[in-house]
Amino acid sequence: MDEALDDLVGFFVNTLVLRTDVSGDPSFAELVERVRETDLRAFGAQDVPFERLVEVLNPVRSMGRHPLFQVALAFQNAPVSDLEMPGLDVLAEPGATGAAKFDLSFNLSESFTGAGEPAGISGGIEFATDVFDRATIERMVGWLTRLLEEVLADPRQPVSRARILEDTELAQVLNGWNDTRQEVPGAALPTLFEEQVARTPDAVAVVFEGVELSYREVNERANRLARLLVGQGAGPERFVAVVLPRSAELVISLLAVLKTGAAYVPIDPDYPADRIAYILGDADPMCVITVEGSGVELPAGTARIVLDGPATQEALDAQAPGDLADAERLATLHADAPAYAIYTSGSTGRPKGVVVEHRGIVNRLLWMQDRFGLAADDRVLQKTPSGFDVSVWEFFWP
Repeated sequence: MDEALDDLVGFFVNTLVLRTDVSGDPSFAELVERVRETDLRAFGAQDVPFERLVEVLNPVRSMGRHPLFQVALAFQNAPVSDLEMPGLDVLAEPGATGAAKFDLSFNLSESFTGAGEPAGISGGIEFATDVFDRATIERMVGWLTRLLEEVLADPRQPVSRARILEDTELAQVLNGWNDTRQEVPGAALPTLFEEQVARTPDAVAVVFEGVELSYREVNERANRLARLLVGQGAGPERFVAVVLPRSAELVISLLAVLKTGAAYVPIDPDYPADRIAYILGDADPMCVITVEGSGVELPAGTARIVLDGPATQEALDAQAPGDLADAERLATLHADAPAYAIYTSGSTGRPKGVVVEHRGIVNRLLWMQDRFGLAADDRVLQKTPSGFDVSVWEFFWP
């Protein structure tokens, strides 16, 4: 019994869960032979009690489905004996329960001529309506029909060359779903923001706790801070850490870093101290933008700009509010430069910094705007922390 049980368990593992060996790209004829051999071995174990098989396989149980499989194929080709009873005419009638036993069942039967010659195969499909709809099943029938036609036309062709999709379905897969071409401007994010400022300078750009800032106000304040950062060495291929709570100053600071050509590293002040220390040590920013009372203890010797400090306020007031020219930056601003670096949660080890360039975020912003039909009078809620990637969309949607 144990040997028979092993054979039957192997049958379920290798056949019923669709793990029949197709290595080496066999032909259909070879694959059919492999399945035949597997099935014949299984027939030798057909007397194993079903309860014992379930016990050994120990599948995930559910009251809504069969424990071992959800798709069945039944091929009725055994001869049917006539039942004769004295004084009675006996006729077999198929019974119907009105409910599907499995998610999907293929029931096929072979017919013969009066001379005993094969006359074809007919059958039907029974399916659970809470899993499939009729249109899906009809597509499956088309796929199966085309597959059988290909097999009969050339049983020696490799399985990999079989084509079961209609021309329209194949075109949809290869061309329709892959038609993702989109014209994306080769500009850095600050350039696009400044273009929006020119279009709607007095429109509301940021709202925080009752304070409203227009596009012009946000842009001018970001320009002043950007010039201050450039003066301290911020520029392309360099990082500036932004350790600020949720506020209008957070948005302005991130934009200011981008205007310098540097990439920002957002750090939530509520992060654990060891995570903050790790990110600062790993990113090695040239300076940190923060505020008094942030509650974050920065490493000794860390260059910083304290936004609400009197000295910083005086220095910002001395800067010009106009947009930065390339000549003012340490290097030309371009779309392939890093825009920001966001660190992963570290759930699989240490947090890892992921650097995203301007071209990538611009692509995503334009896709979101097109996909959701956002207009100038719509508002986007900043629901995520600044250290989460989605926040970039919330901050900089124009």
